Amino acid sequence: MTTLAKGLAVLGLFGRDRPSLTLSEAAAAADLSRATARRILRTLTSLNFVEQQGRQFALAPGILKLGFSYLSAQNWIERARPLMKELSERFHESCSAAILQGTDVVYVARVPAGRIMSVAISIGTRLPAFHSSMGRAQLGFLDDDELWRRLRSVRIAPYTPSTITDVQALFERIRSDHEQRFSIVDEELERGLRSIAVPIVDRSGQAITALNLSTHSTRTTRSEMRERFLPALRQTAERISVSIA
Repeated sequence: MTTLAKGLAVLGLFGRDRPSLTLSEAAAAADLSRATARRILRTLTSLNFVEQQGRQFALAPGILKLGFSYLSAQNWIERARPLMKELSERFHESCSAAILQGTDVVYVARVPAGRIMSVAISIGTRLPAFHSSMGRAQLGFLDDDELWRRLRSVRIAPYTPSTITDVQALFERIRSDHEQRFSIVDEELERGLRSIAVPIVDRSGQAITALNLSTHSTRTTRSEMRERFLPALRQTAERISVSIA
């Protein structure tokens, strides 16, 4: 099991910021010896999870099997897609669903309605949870100790002049959003991007994912999001929740 954990740790090193790594870089980043990192990378290469080009290692197409296996096991996603499409077409805005993973949210379903962000959003895209509406909508379900642990585990950087960078203020915003059962993030992640999200919960009341609508700040005000988007978002989230076992 220790070896499996080390292998997963190495896989987790790759991403948008680190699309490829050398053996030495992988060993250092995962805090492994070069010999251990070499064995792990060779095994991952043989499984078609990683590919090697010269001294560089990168994720191979085979890694998609893991992601698609997860998505196919989430029955609620199939139920959500037509409802999200209906919501997107009603308001002519992009609708997305994402799960909380550590200090990030990972997109698992999306119906785009034009380009809002400069970074292309697709299934598997990760965004910082503390500065996204879907992240805050789910972070509020954590107890205080765990929420503080995650807050202190990341470097809070300003993405725009509107980004909340004070950890106490972030904590209080997440708690306030949880009480009202929705979150609005206004140009904190990118200029012009305004989004509203609600949690989707299972039968025990725990957040499984979150659903959002994204718009441009010049097109829709915060008040309009609360008055027009929020009731429809909540209704759609409730319909999706029914399909979660």
